[in-house]
Amino acid sequence: MSIEELARENVRALTPYQSARRLGGNGDVWLNANEYPTAVEFELTQQTLNRYPECQPKLVIERYAEYAGVKPEQVLVSRGADEGIELLIRAFCEPGKDAVLYCPPTYGMYSVSSEAFNVECRTVPTLADWQLDLAGIAENLEGVKVIYVCSPNNPTGQLINPQDLRELLEMARGKALVVADEAYIEFCPQATLAGWLTEYPHLVVLRTLSKAFALAGLRCGFTLANEEVINLLMKVIAPYPLSTPVADIAAQALSPQGINAMRDRVAQVLANRQYLISALQEVECVEQVFDSETNYVLARITASSAVFKSLWDRGIILRDQNKQPSLSGCLRITVGTRSECERTVAALREQPGLTATEGV
Repeated sequence: MSIEELARENVRALTPYQSARRLGGNGDVWLNANEYPTAVEFELTQQTLNRYPECQPKLVIERYAEYAGVKPEQVLVSRGADEGIELLIRAFCEPGKDAVLYCPPTYGMYSVSSEAFNVECRTVPTLADWQLDLAGIAENLEGVKVIYVCSPNNPTGQLINPQDLRELLEMARGKALVVADEAYIEFCPQATLAGWLTEYPHLVVLRTLSKAFALAGLRCGFTLANEEVINLLMKVIAPYPLSTPVADIAAQALSPQGINAMRDRVAQVLANRQYLISALQEVECVEQVFDSETNYVLARITASSAVFKSLWDRGIILRDQNKQPSLSGCLRITVGTRSECERTVAALREQPGLTATEGV
């Protein structure tokens, strides 16, 4: 029996998530992973690396709870929000029996994590405006234990209607968890569902330090939920999910000074986003620029695959969304520095007059 044959059947069939780093590229303008474009400096203050860290670092939990407006017992910290996605499946879904549901086009890790655990993935595509198809969800709820909704949604950039989210929560009450992925919520903080936790015991909110906090390389995320959910997740989380240096830097980022610095970065990103949207609307090959509540912009572009390759060859790395449902011809562009945005717009202006079928 080969090593391949020893592996679980569903793992052999699994297509791994194509992260920005996995896709590679030799660029110097990285606008494909929705990262903050410049590094933020931190100094390590904890030197006790000979000891195992706390499973749930007290200072990190307390500071994030205060920042998010919830109780410390409603917070779990993990290796990125991606681990939070997996923990929910591990704790609530019986392999081969239960299902998760999500609404494409959206973040790809919901399906990859489910498939890795041999849990059925059930999809209900969004409507033409990328809002939830509530009737379709209602028809597919049988056997579903976890529903993932990304808001603002990646890669489309728009918020999910709050009234639709309330209807979804009522629909799922007593049947399934509703997980609001708020990776980009710092760019529209008024839209958070964290304040709804007292009203909905089955609501879960996922957060991260990877975007507005400029700490994608730290791999630190948070799950906000009622204490009963958190206690169940604690049964399946690794003994030491955060290293001492990660907890050290996360606590600094969540200090009052760190949060103020984050908000200054958000203001800068929003200004650059407005410039990018306005400039893209004047570019000949750009057919449509969609509204965004995030640190990226989705645009439909004539001969998008050829344009993507052309910019790739110039060292400007974007994210091709052509394979996502309803996103034919779309590229996602992270909001970089002003100079990076200007260089990207200039490169797009230089694209030849291609027809929509060329280069695809």
